Amino acid sequence: MKAREILGLSKIIPVITIEDVSLSVDLAKALMDGGAKVLEITLRTKEALKAIESISKELPELVVGAGTILNAHQLELAIKAGAKFGISPGLNTIFATALKKFNLPFIPGIASAGELMLALEFGFDTLKFFPAQAAGGVNMLKSFSGPFKDIKFCPTGGISIDNMKEYLKLDNVICIGGSWLTPKELVLRKEWQKISQLTSQSLKLTKNL
Repeated sequence: MKAREILGLSKIIPVITIEDVSLSVDLAKALMDGGAKVLEITLRTKEALKAIESISKELPELVVGAGTILNAHQLELAIKAGAKFGISPGLNTIFATALKKFNLPFIPGIASAGELMLALEFGFDTLKFFPAQAAGGVNMLKSFSGPFKDIKFCPTGGISIDNMKEYLKLDNVICIGGSWLTPKELVLRKEWQKISQLTSQSLKLTKNL
């Protein structure tokens, strides 16, 4: 699958930071039971790669990707762990050149028109807009739609159940990424049913958008 096809599987992609790998499969199953089809596991903890491996093996129907990839070495480790796609918070020339070596759908992050033009130079037309709220939010994405008509975005950063509709109504937004589906306190208390309900409620709000 291509990057745009993966992002098109769901209007909301849960962005997850795994602190305890022993909870990762149960957490992923709770999200899946609520309707999630795609997950982004951020490489912000030492448990992340183990979590990607465990979830990929136990729940093969989920499309599990690795987020917060900062360099080619991290991407290589993510691929070995079983990641089906990669996401970075930004993009530079060295990293963009290195990405050509890997046969993995990749969604680089951008926050400005200059970074967007760099992504285009390297053939990327499906991007992460990060940090969405801090980088101009909905108004910035509206501004991008004029000169960059064929680009699609997955905004992430500062997005919640309260403002997600504003983003999803935009023609150049294919989906959003959010961490509100996995509140830390619910994960620590293993309240999987509540996470499933929160996921289901959020996804229902995206219908007809």
